[in-house]
Amino acid sequence: MFQQPQEARWWEGGKQVASSQEFTPRRLDTPLDRLTRRMRGRRSRTRTDGVHGRYIQARPAGERTSDIAFDATLRAAAPYQVERDTNGLAYSIRKQDLQRKVRVRKSANLILFVVDASWSMAVAERMNATKGAIMSLLTDAYQRRDRVGLIVFQKDRAQLVLPPTNSVTLAKKALADIPVGGKTPLSQGLWLAHEIFKKERLNHPDVLPLMILLTDGAGNVSMSNIAPQEEAHRIAEQISEDDIRSVTINMEHVAFDQGLAQQLADKLDGPCYTLSELKAAALYRAVKNELDQ
Repeated sequence: MFQQPQEARWWEGGKQVASSQEFTPRRLDTPLDRLTRRMRGRRSRTRTDGVHGRYIQARPAGERTSDIAFDATLRAAAPYQVERDTNGLAYSIRKQDLQRKVRVRKSANLILFVVDASWSMAVAERMNATKGAIMSLLTDAYQRRDRVGLIVFQKDRAQLVLPPTNSVTLAKKALADIPVGGKTPLSQGLWLAHEIFKKERLNHPDVLPLMILLTDGAGNVSMSNIAPQEEAHRIAEQISEDDIRSVTINMEHVAFDQGLAQQLADKLDGPCYTLSELKAAALYRAVKNELDQ
C-alpha cells in the first residue's frame, strides 16, 4: 500500500543532543510467551516445538509421538489398568495415553526505539533520555542476546540511526550526535520500524519484538496522498496485526494534549504513558514494565 520512501541521507543542520548519563539497570525478565518458537534466546521464556529446553508440563501427543513424557503417559494410563487386557504385561499403554513434553527455552527481545526528533520544546530532553535508556538496556542485555535499535524521524524522512545490536561500543558511536528539528514524518518512522521488525523476524524467528514510540502523535508529513494522521494510523494497525508489542510515550505537554498520542496507541493496541519526569531511568522502567507483563 505504501511506497518505500526515498533513501534517507544524514540530516542537514539541526541541533545535536548529547547522551544522558547511564545507570546500572535491573535485570529484565518476561513471563512465558504463548507462541511456539524454533530457535533459542537467553532471556524471555517461550515455548518451543523442539526436543531441547526445560520440560515444564505435558499435553496429549495426538499424532506427534516424538519427545514423549513417560511419567505423564503412565499417569494417563493408570486409571484404565484394571479394565484393560494386559496380555501378560505388567502395564498396558495405548496410543491415546501418550503425552508429549512441553518445553521452554529462553528467547531474545528486540527493543526498537522510534523517536520523534522534529522541533519541539522537549526534543533535547527526549533524545537525552532515549540515548541513556538505550545504553543502559544494552549494558543489561549484553550477556543475554537481547538487542536494541533506534529509529529517528524528522524533517521529511526516517533514519535507522542504530541498527539492532547488543554492542555497547557500536551504540556509543552511533548515538554520539543526532541532529534534531523540522517537521514530523510520523508515518515514515512507523513504516521503517515495521520493515525492520519484518526483516528481523525472517533472520531471527525467535525474536520477541517491542517498539518504544516517543511522540506527541501529531504527524504532518505523508508518504502518499493520504492525510498524515490517517496514514500513520493505517501503518499502526498493520504493526498491531503483525503482533508487534508497542509502548507509546506521550511527549505532548499536558496543557496542550489533544489525545493524539493515545489515539495512535489505540491503533497500535498498546499502552500510552505520560512520564512525569522524562529521564533515562524512567524510560527504562517503562520498558521493563512492558516486558514484565
